[in-house]
Amino acid sequence: MAYTTLFFDLDETLYRSSTGLWDAIRVRMNRYMLERVGLPEPVIPQLREKYYRQYGTTLRGLQIHHEVDTDDYLAYVHDLPLKDYLQPDPELQALLARLHQPCWIFTNADSAHAYRVLDILGVRDCFVGVIDVRDVRPACKPAPEAIQKALEIAGNPEPGGCVFLDDSPANVAGAMAFGLTAVLVGNGAYSHPATFQVANLVDLPVVYPEFWNELTDRR
Repeated sequence: MAYTTLFFDLDETLYRSSTGLWDAIRVRMNRYMLERVGLPEPVIPQLREKYYRQYGTTLRGLQIHHEVDTDDYLAYVHDLPLKDYLQPDPELQALLARLHQPCWIFTNADSAHAYRVLDILGVRDCFVGVIDVRDVRPACKPAPEAIQKALEIAGNPEPGGCVFLDDSPANVAGAMAFGLTAVLVGNGAYSHPATFQVANLVDLPVVYPEFWNELTDRR
């Protein structure tokens, strides 16, 4: 298989969930829903999860049902001292440096947050660019409309030649349904199948050496 384009999720895909960053973002989401939207505190965790599962992101649910401002929400939930959670990752840098295909970040966050994360990890130069939640609106991962838009932004590569790496089982399932090869990043037991699954992104060459050789084969 000649793979031509790679799409990487950002949060809890490029870095491990043990950093605590995504947990901190969730806390900011809850505070936004309490302080800016005015929702009762007891219903917020359940409602946030409902919006995430129904619309792909909490943001989309808040836009549809509460008319929140996109820029205000994204700035608020990502207003965190990222260096308290992340640090340069030479192992990730070395892994990405071996890939010769165009690599894109495809995230349901915004590009400002994405570039801050990439800069701290030291991998910004490994990516052609960031495809963020604004670029694919009004859809978002895992909607097929969002995946189609991402492919268009990346130059319309054939889906069968693309690899999609993400920590969300729903996003992985959406990518596979669209014809992409999918790698689920995370060590949980999931009901959604993936083409491949690794606990951490940097495990890919060891866990699936044949697949990794196909990715790094320049033929």
